[in-house]
Amino acid sequence: MSPVDNNRIQLGHGSGGKLTQELIESVFASRLNNPILARMDDAAIVELQGRLAITVDCHVVSPLFFPGGDIGRLSVTGTVNDLAMVGATALYLTAGFIIEEGFSVLDLERIIDSMSEAAMEAGIQIVAGDTKVVEKGAADGIFITTSGVGLIPAGIHISGSGARPGDAVIVSGSIGDHGVAILCQREGMNFETSLRSDCAPLGKLVREMLDASPRIRSLRDPTRGGLATTLNEIASASGVTIEIDEEKIPTKAEVRAACELTGLDPLVMANEGKLLAIVAVQDAERLVDTMRKNIHGKDAAIVGSVGHAEDGKTRVYIRTLLGSRRVLSMATGEQLPRIC
Repeated sequence: MSPVDNNRIQLGHGSGGKLTQELIESVFASRLNNPILARMDDAAIVELQGRLAITVDCHVVSPLFFPGGDIGRLSVTGTVNDLAMVGATALYLTAGFIIEEGFSVLDLERIIDSMSEAAMEAGIQIVAGDTKVVEKGAADGIFITTSGVGLIPAGIHISGSGARPGDAVIVSGSIGDHGVAILCQREGMNFETSLRSDCAPLGKLVREMLDASPRIRSLRDPTRGGLATTLNEIASASGVTIEIDEEKIPTKAEVRAACELTGLDPLVMANEGKLLAIVAVQDAERLVDTMRKNIHGKDAAIVGSVGHAEDGKTRVYIRTLLGSRRVLSMATGEQLPRIC
């Protein structure tokens, strides 16, 4: 049964009283149920032993629902993937919701169902949460903040500062899918083939990669700012130069077409189900073969290499389709607002 008569969130649902309890029980607890959350204490109590990875992420995507996902799925997979990028196995998530007065309860239920499904797919539990309701016009629907905790296996040391000259650069699949899917949904752009967000949990893929190669130096999920920004971050942190080959970067025709129409660059478009790996060159081919056996890495490719910094300066270069070599800079400004 709906927690409100008119199927809309009321300010009273944030009061902490009876309406709040009805909302928690009918929408959240019933969909995210697990023994830890069911205790309904002020803090979740879990047992952990080993090196912990902890992350937090805020999600303000617009539109809330898009081909391939929604803000609920995005909030879970984004946090799980942040943990995976340091080699951690995600175990527990917490979630905070800021909901605008008048928001549809049916849409809220749909979002929480999506979070539950994504959590099961990722093999994690959402063990704590909080809900606040703000006046109409103050939150643009719903904002979600998630925190995650995971364990890092012994012997795994992955960092954005780990790239070394001679290493290979690998991407797990086609770039720009999420950013262009959001753009098309927002602007009503249609293509013959429907483009979907790549929003997906990458924990299993990363575990398979670590089994295949102990010499993975860096892992990153190129979300906001896309591949270009992520490469520049790694180059700066590691004190190296990175060069990639545009011809080798997997990019869907729909992504290229949308970017040509809008003047955007696929290399700065957001991704939510892809990763970038820097790995010892002797392991690169074997690692790509392993990745291609996983649905989230089926289009994995070696796209570049790591070199020494030039004159003490770190740079990222791209070898273009025309054969020229140019500097690939970070994204500047906000090309596509409210992307994740």
